[in-house]
Amino acid sequence: MLFRLAYLAVTNSFAALRLLPVGDREKDVEILALRHQITVLERQLGANTRVRFAPADRVPLEY
Repeated sequence: MLFRLAYLAVTNSFAALRLLPVGDREKDVEILALRHQITVLERQLGANTRVRFAPADRVPLEY
């Protein structure tokens, strides 16, 4: 679990650095794409089933 958290911290740091020069419009498009992916995943799981995230999946990105 600790290794996974460290891995997520490093990868999210690089993701945050990648988004620094990106404008608000591109960020909004990426958020919409991610929301769409979650919606499709929920649809594939079945009716009234929500995606369950692990605590490590909810590591906040600080910009």
